[in-house]
Amino acid sequence: MAKIWAIYAAALFLILMTLSLPIVGINMAITPGKRALRNNIYYLHHIFTPIFLTLVGVRLKVEGREHLDPKQSYVIVGNHSSSLDFIVNGHAFPGVFRFLAKQELLKIPVFGFIVRKMCLVVDRSSAMSRARSVVAIKQQLAEGWSIFIYPEGSRNDTGQPLAPFFDGAFRIAIQTGAPVAVQTIVNIRRITANGAGLRPGTVRIVWEEPISTAGLSTKDIEPLKEKAENLMRQRLG
Repeated sequence: MAKIWAIYAAALFLILMTLSLPIVGINMAITPGKRALRNNIYYLHHIFTPIFLTLVGVRLKVEGREHLDPKQSYVIVGNHSSSLDFIVNGHAFPGVFRFLAKQELLKIPVFGFIVRKMCLVVDRSSAMSRARSVVAIKQQLAEGWSIFIYPEGSRNDTGQPLAPFFDGAFRIAIQTGAPVAVQTIVNIRRITANGAGLRPGTVRIVWEEPISTAGLSTKDIEPLKEKAENLMRQRLG
């Protein structure tokens, strides 16, 4: 049953995404400049997503949202163990942010177009692409965006609560002075049947009080990374 429900959810996602393309396109045509991008991301995170989740029977229980200031730029980090995570991530945040997304997502029909327009895309196999993405992230933070980065690098299929963290998100946070907002999706594996499908149910998401990076230097990358990782591990039990 979980596999059948997952197929239904995937088909529904592509249908809703296709129906959303005219909305995205019209907004880009009539809204000036960078406001169009913010409007489209808001639509995807806070209108498209709750419609999709309702139709697949998934509810979100978000805790700690009061810790976040929608007007503040954050480097957001979160655990990543399912294909549903990115949908949950967006709606759980009170404002809008841009994802750092892997290039492979561009190959997905329809969704790839949205990723190209809405996210910062990196080719992880290319050192030049990774370097360009760091520059782009710093620029976006300076312009008032929050950026969501999976510190595990990609989906965690290890069976462990978390895969090892990379330094990148924490290095950028320190270099830009942006606070680190830690989001933990606590029970997503139960909803996704450990990657074997999808079940209706409630996903619990917890935000911690953001970690200030004021006064930190590169020697503090490891302690900052460990602090974020420990916060997630405590929530995951």
